Amino acid sequence: MESARRHLARGRGRPRRGPVAAIRPGTSPGTLAASPGAGAPAHLHVLAFTRERVTEREPASVEDALSAVVPGAVTWINVDGLGDPATLAGLGARFGLHPLALEDVVSVPQRPKVERYEKHFFIVLRTLRLAGEIEEEQVSIFFGQDWVITVQERPGGDVFEAVRDAIRQGRGRVREAGADYLAYLLLDAVIDAYFPVLEAIDERMERIEDDAVLAVTERTLRGIQRLRRDLLALRRAVWPVREELAILQRDESPLVAAETRVFLRDAYDHAVQALEIVEALRETSTTVMEVYLSAQNQRLNSVMKVLTVIATLFIPLTFIASIYGMNFQVMPELHWRYGYGYALGLMAVVAALLTVYFRRKGWW
Repeated sequence: MESARRHLARGRGRPRRGPVAAIRPGTSPGTLAASPGAGAPAHLHVLAFTRERVTEREPASVEDALSAVVPGAVTWINVDGLGDPATLAGLGARFGLHPLALEDVVSVPQRPKVERYEKHFFIVLRTLRLAGEIEEEQVSIFFGQDWVITVQERPGGDVFEAVRDAIRQGRGRVREAGADYLAYLLLDAVIDAYFPVLEAIDERMERIEDDAVLAVTERTLRGIQRLRRDLLALRRAVWPVREELAILQRDESPLVAAETRVFLRDAYDHAVQALEIVEALRETSTTVMEVYLSAQNQRLNSVMKVLTVIATLFIPLTFIASIYGMNFQVMPELHWRYGYGYALGLMAVVAALLTVYFRRKGWW
């Protein structure tokens, strides 16, 4: 993270996508259908906490998850995977989630956004992580008066573990605040996860900058193109977060406390900082591409200059050879004892004079 921020101070792909949205022509609005390739049924995790205690469960069904809701506590229900629309439907019926919002959850990839409903907010984000290459994942967040529901596109790890540890250990004010503060922590965790990716992109950029001059090869060109695709994916993920946080700050809903808006402003600053780094890296990638093309043209010009000099050297030699190759009967040098050596010597002298001339002109 610090390296990426230093990169911004200095003035300075293709991600893996999730399953395609399962929307078919003629489907009624609000219909829930598992996305193709969504995989195994959803995995549930429930974390309920008050200032004094924390309860944590991994229920086997949505009914068990709902039974784990503790009155008077803040309840966080996390759903990993989109393979079980019935789970989302059950949560929607219990917490009054709008059917159109639930449809957006399973319609992957969805445009990042914030929507306000009567009794809850709905937020769509895209998380990024490095696993050999950049992987994108859609995360949907619902939060109301005393509950938060997160729905993640795929199981197998997320960026929220630090938030869970803070709740378990009672760090900060998370167990003293409400669901809006928990939603802020989740948003901040997504934003913080962008910076390690930006740092890795920054390191790749430095290597490619050197290769663009020293190793003008197709491999370098492919690296530049892959880097630019990754930066485009980063921009698609980071740019909407800034707008989402601005909406949450401006909204006068009682679901977002005034104290939480102060923390949202800090998260907004982090999002702006990440976006500025992305824009700086994109500009640098354009410059690197121009440097690569210039180095390639320079290399081609050097080769063409050498070939032109060599061809120029052989033009007078070819002329001399063509003169003495003509089949005239009256040509004194043809019957001269030293004619052959004279012709070769003349070629050598002409080549030497041209070489000296080219060197003085700086062409050789």
